[in-house]
Amino acid sequence: MLQTCARRLALFALAALLIGAPAGGALAQAAPGAARPTPVPATPAAATPAATATAPAGPAKPPAADAPVQTRQVQAVTIRRIVVQGNERIETGTVLSYLPIAPGDTVDSARLDLAVKTLYRTDLFSDATVDVQGQDLIVRVIENPIINQVVFEGNSSLSNDKLRDEINLHPRSIFTRAHVQSDVQKMVELYRRSGHISAQVTPKVVELPQKRVDLVFEINEGPKTGILRVNFLGNKAFTDNILRDVVVTKESSWYKFFASNDNYDPDRIEYDREQLRKYYTNKGYYDFHVISSIAELEPNQRNFAVTYTIDEGQRYRFGKLTVKTDLKKLNGDVLRILLPIKEGQVYQSDKIENAVDALTFAAGAAGFAFVDIRPRYTANKQSKTVDVTFEVKEGPRVYVERIDIVGNTVTLDPVIRREMRLAEGDAYNRVLVDRSKTEIKRLDFFKTVDIEQLPGSAADKTILRVKVQEQPTGELSFGAGYSSVDRLLLDAGISQRNFRGTGDDVRLRASVGSLRQQIDFSYTDPRFEGRDLRAGVSLFYYRYDFTEQAGFDSESIGTSFTLGFPLSVNTFLQAHYTIHSDDVLVNAGLCDEGAISITICDQRGSTLTSAVGYNLYLDFRNDPIHPTRGYYIKLMQDFAGLGGNVRYLSSQYEGGTYYGFAPGWTGRFLSQGGYLMGWGDSDIPINDRFFKGGNTFRGFQVAGIGPRDTASNLQEAVGGKLYVINTAELTIPNQLPEQYGIKTSLFSDFGTLGLVDKDVKQADPTVKDDLGLRASAGLSVFWTSPLGPIELDFSQVLAKDTYDKTETFRFSTSTQF
Repeated sequence: MLQTCARRLALFALAALLIGAPAGGALAQAAPGAARPTPVPATPAAATPAATATAPAGPAKPPAADAPVQTRQVQAVTIRRIVVQGNERIETGTVLSYLPIAPGDTVDSARLDLAVKTLYRTDLFSDATVDVQGQDLIVRVIENPIINQVVFEGNSSLSNDKLRDEINLHPRSIFTRAHVQSDVQKMVELYRRSGHISAQVTPKVVELPQKRVDLVFEINEGPKTGILRVNFLGNKAFTDNILRDVVVTKESSWYKFFASNDNYDPDRIEYDREQLRKYYTNKGYYDFHVISSIAELEPNQRNFAVTYTIDEGQRYRFGKLTVKTDLKKLNGDVLRILLPIKEGQVYQSDKIENAVDALTFAAGAAGFAFVDIRPRYTANKQSKTVDVTFEVKEGPRVYVERIDIVGNTVTLDPVIRREMRLAEGDAYNRVLVDRSKTEIKRLDFFKTVDIEQLPGSAADKTILRVKVQEQPTGELSFGAGYSSVDRLLLDAGISQRNFRGTGDDVRLRASVGSLRQQIDFSYTDPRFEGRDLRAGVSLFYYRYDFTEQAGFDSESIGTSFTLGFPLSVNTFLQAHYTIHSDDVLVNAGLCDEGAISITICDQRGSTLTSAVGYNLYLDFRNDPIHPTRGYYIKLMQDFAGLGGNVRYLSSQYEGGTYYGFAPGWTGRFLSQGGYLMGWGDSDIPINDRFFKGGNTFRGFQVAGIGPRDTASNLQEAVGGKLYVINTAELTIPNQLPEQYGIKTSLFSDFGTLGLVDKDVKQADPTVKDDLGLRASAGLSVFWTSPLGPIELDFSQVLAKDTYDKTETFRFSTSTQF
């Protein structure tokens, strides 16, 4: 008995030294039912200077697993029975399951030491002893308490949810000192990264009945430290202001309300060193390096002065470029032609990475899925050139062991797998992996798509992890516009592009607006009958109210069928058949009074259209959703006259090219056009003609451009058979943080709309059709608001005809789900 008491006192003294508690003091905890937690002595957290944290002096931590445990020296004894004492919440069978000893085993002092260490490692017990009495093994344990709740007090900069996401302890988890200390360090680190370098976190415990505790983290955030100055020493080629734009750390200013990089963060300082290196090596400074980066705390203890000392070195150019390969089917001279580098160009480290990517892609296209490309550098200080030799060797053959898909909470796995150009068992091919990523992005179901390569069960196997982040694929849309004649335009609709995660596109749209009333249902299966066929059917009813714009209403009811398939990786063909009945409604009384154009009145009546056509898509953009390079073309033709009483050939096109100048700067040029040609002595019905303006030509109202009857009271638009509209647009880097979701762009729309049938001009000579140039310019603001994406267009008309109708502002929005 004396030995047991002595052993416990020794353990307690050792634990007290380890945790910093008074050697002879009792645990300072609140009594059950206490209103406030009692602070507990603890060791300060090892964080950055001036950042301290404390942890409660709860149950003592046992010695390390490899440290000796003070147990009574016993001779070898065969255990007949094991008795567990002291457990309240944990079942006896659970305790026995952790013991490395069973009845019938022979134990000695070493086995007892192992048993104690094993029990401690479970984190279920604050104290454990193992003793032998005769042939009985007596196991005495004191359970660690269960956490009832975790409470944060004193935090204002960081929310409770933010802190809960950072720590590991949570209600119903096991309370241990090590876990508490670890979570304290995490919170201190989180505060440090947010600029509160002197934050203090003090954990306290409220003891509750039934071995439960409330864990309270008392937080003293302290002042937020800013950056007073960012200095550079040793720079000659670039000014301090230029380099301040390169680094992420920014100087604090009173007007930077939304800035998040103007506080001291050692990790950010280290990241800035790499940013400086990338910047200089991309400007030709091959041997550039950062000598030191020092952050000095100002005497006011609130701001830091950060100083980067750099050695720019000399500016180099690319010297001799060589591609060496041992692969018979790859010619080094041919591969050299593919390099995006020319001798004599200013050295740029990014071009080396681009060259490796180009060679990897070329080798993959030639059938070499496994290549190892390593650039070797030789710097010539006298000539200030860098010779680069690209060594192309065949890498080890690797096969896809498994494809894991993570992050898809809505979309079913087969929808993603069918877009993969690789399957389990195939040879790994980077070209096909990149193509798979593009195809998954093209679905437009995911905000982000990433394919990681992980080690497999063997050296020649790899696991592909497709990591996606779902985004809303349903849309509840609203649109509104404000015209120069004080008229409000409204629109609404609902659709779902990924119905129940199957990839099927189901749309049930019911729109009610000042211009359009619409009810349509469409269903599209992107993998019809399990094949690479896209089939769809739609039923629709439209009513267009063009009374104010063109003096007529148009009703249409019909159905269409589509079937599409890919011709190549970047080309898609879709055929369709449409049949619909149309009614043009005009106020007969106004026609009799001559208040409406004769051209409009002559269009009254019903028609039946039966048309077959196709759409041909060519897409060579680097990203189908947010492109910064490449181009796309869409050709569309419809032939009406296979039955019905409407006969025409409609030809239209869309296209665009994209070019990214720098991060955030992307220029794009878009063009669209069309031409209607009647056949069999048929004129083009007014409801089939082209009407442009509003969202299709910013700066002009809906149907605001094109042929118009200027003599009538309403000055109705009569539509045209030809249109061409071009858009030049430049996105502008946003100065606000990305999380605010605001983007801006400058635009210019220019084009024309015109041509009417000769019969129209003969019947109504007052119809003006100059086919003149229209142009506008302005600013577009895009905001991803909590209610959905919002677009604001501010326009100034630069060129127009006298009879055109303009507007200066347009607003549209949609809500996604």
